[in-house]
Amino acid sequence: MTKKERYQKVLGWFSENMSLAETELHFDTPFHLLIAVILSAQCTDKRVNMVTPALFKAFPSPEVMAASSQEEVYTYIKSISYPNNKAKNLVGMARKLINDFGGVVPQTLEELESIPGVGRKTANVMLIVAFNKPAMPVDTHVFRVSNRIGLTNNSKTPKETERELLKYIPSDLLSKAHHWLILHGRYVCLARKPKCLECGIAPWCKYFTQK
Repeated sequence: MTKKERYQKVLGWFSENMSLAETELHFDTPFHLLIAVILSAQCTDKRVNMVTPALFKAFPSPEVMAASSQEEVYTYIKSISYPNNKAKNLVGMARKLINDFGGVVPQTLEELESIPGVGRKTANVMLIVAFNKPAMPVDTHVFRVSNRIGLTNNSKTPKETERELLKYIPSDLLSKAHHWLILHGRYVCLARKPKCLECGIAPWCKYFTQK
């Protein structure tokens, strides 16, 4: 099976069987999505969704968060992983938005990556989820699942994975494909013990067919 054929089969199965695929993070504005994605680093979406309602109510805009302190933000996110560092980044993020972007979340990769707490993955998430722009965020699930299935050739870095996925996945499917791979890795293609017998894409999976 060629790589192109594998992509066609895998994407075709997901299109037919998981037509609705979107982030599990709760948000109402691009600013609040940015907060949620920053908090989600090395933390579950479920945990993030538990703390964000009160956080969003307390900080409805960049202006309000920029005027607060790291200590104040910490009280809302102390149950999140690495709360001190994330509280610092959130206040820094809000102040950066105010000082450099007129209080508006920017819509380019370069500008997003200039914000405290925002790396390439977070920036790409903002592009596809908040602004519906073609991008491919690569988190641990996307990185692992892409290599295991055979969508990538043993990529060594997230950037290599991103580059290869962008090459083969049609731009109009990128947003859904990102969430397909995340959800598949989260619930089926588990890191330690993948549920191969329950997996709909097993016939085209390099890992399964070579076992």
